[in-house]
Amino acid sequence: MPRIGRTRLLLFLALIGPGLITANADNDAGGIATYSMAGGRYGYSMLWMLLLITLSLAVTQEMGARMGIVTGQGLAALIRERFRLKMTVFAMIAMLIANLGTTISEFSGIASSFQLFGASKYYTVPFVAAFIWLLVVRGSYKIAERVFLVFSTFYLSYVISGFMAHPDWGQALHDTVVPSFQMNAGYILLSIAVIGTTITPWGQFFIQAYVVDKGISIKHFRYTKAEVILGAVITDVVALFIIVACAATIYKTGGDINTADQAAQALVPLAGEWASNLFAFGLLNASVLAAGILPLATAYAICEAFGFESGVNRSFREAPIFHGIFTASIVIGAGVALIPNLPLLSIMVLAQDVNGILLPLILIFVMVIVNDKGIMGEYANSRRHNIVAGLTTAALIVLSLLLVATSLFS
Repeated sequence: MPRIGRTRLLLFLALIGPGLITANADNDAGGIATYSMAGGRYGYSMLWMLLLITLSLAVTQEMGARMGIVTGQGLAALIRERFRLKMTVFAMIAMLIANLGTTISEFSGIASSFQLFGASKYYTVPFVAAFIWLLVVRGSYKIAERVFLVFSTFYLSYVISGFMAHPDWGQALHDTVVPSFQMNAGYILLSIAVIGTTITPWGQFFIQAYVVDKGISIKHFRYTKAEVILGAVITDVVALFIIVACAATIYKTGGDINTADQAAQALVPLAGEWASNLFAFGLLNASVLAAGILPLATAYAICEAFGFESGVNRSFREAPIFHGIFTASIVIGAGVALIPNLPLLSIMVLAQDVNGILLPLILIFVMVIVNDKGIMGEYANSRRHNIVAGLTTAALIVLSLLLVATSLFS
């Protein structure tokens, strides 16, 4: 390999982290459940939407990373500076509610996946919660990032599980590149959920705070941009294999599922125990990764919004509010998930609705700030960039509002 090429590759590897971790954490327990239902109920017919999702994820995450690198500030700090404090407080309260609800669902995903392997949630959930807390509070930025990257590679279990389900690859490829649609309420509702499950308010806050905490400079932005695009592609390749696995098995036999752990159980007689175990392991991995990222995103955003010290490399004494918010999120998320007969579905719907209400507001903030040349200088959006980003933002706003409306009226 030529020396220049090897140097660039090493530099790219050194900068890996924000794009891959944020994008993979988007495929959390709720996302896996949604993709499982899409494949189990409608076969391969929703695969074409993944191309749109990949574009939307790459565009929104790139803008967040660019703003963080250019300004050296997180999104919440920029919102406070550019808009009024009242608007910032509203955004932070809504984000806190949504993130806590989603964190509870991630710990519930951890409980469900361990129970599939015969382990009690009353032992496993506290153990995982303690592991995540020690990793961030007692560890360092580099250690936490490496562990999160290792968890990102475990999504490979869904790819293997998809192959073991022996799908019809010809039909899958056809339905990926040829759009189709069914005019019924169930299909439309699930289509909105499939597209809306990956782009989240917390993802926008997290990637921007993460590139700031990592200290990436503008001269290395092209490498971060490449990583963001790579992360979006990998995330949706994983989503593709989840849909394919469920389409080739559960849909083929006319079964139905409502959760990701039900999908893992349903694979046993149809694709074998190994495929089911890999699927369950994927759910566990996704839930653990997101259970670590969601509390971090919450802590980053609130500290930036109100000017408190933040950062994984800072000790509890140096950044007490940051680590206090992170600790409280872990304790509440794990504690609520251990409550017997928890109304998990209601909590997930509430979190989804709050996210749906918050996302349009956050995307409008992002578009205004990324176009402000007083803040972004020469790195503000170009006209061509605005057309793509504007259409993506408008589509996501409409989908978010539709998702909230259908949830309220269903």
